[in-house]
Amino acid sequence: MNKSYFVYIMSNENNTVLYTGVTNDLIRRVYEHKKKLIDGFTKKYNCTKLVWYEKFSDPYNAILREKQIKSGSRKKKIELIERMNPDWNDLYNNLI
Repeated sequence: MNKSYFVYIMSNENNTVLYTGVTNDLIRRVYEHKKKLIDGFTKKYNCTKLVWYEKFSDPYNAILREKQIKSGSRKKKIELIERMNPDWNDLYNNLI
């Protein structure tokens, strides 16, 4: 069985806050963010909208990509999001 890993970006309703994370279960993790089950940044800043994600076949590359995105500028994150999701739609419903 091949396991998948995901790097993802969450935002708030106004698209003013960005959070980058990594997980091996994107649907579960985004659900947890949406329901505010995770204490921390996404709960505090109401990041409940999945605006971007990328799939990986191994955790090492997923973690490298997460670090690359986190170390980049806000402008780079916005460019990444808008290439995949120009209208900043919540992509969660596309997954379930």
